[in-house]
Amino acid sequence: MSNHVYKKIELTGSSPNSIEEAVQTAITKASQTVRNMRWFEVVETRGQIVESKIAHWQVTIKIGFTLDDE
Repeated sequence: MSNHVYKKIELTGSSPNSIEEAVQTAITKASQTVRNMRWFEVVETRGQIVESKIAHWQVTIKIGFTLDDE
């Protein structure tokens, strides 16, 4: 196994449907500009309530990725 250096970024994804979709929204958007993503961790989950029902999910995640070798 080679040595790696990792960096973490924090993002918040949202979805009207589910926590999983909110996470996927954040990962999909990050994949447009971030290479070598390796893992994520959920650091916060919250939601909006409208008329006593869940209207929207927001999930904050940290994504870890390896830095490119020079």
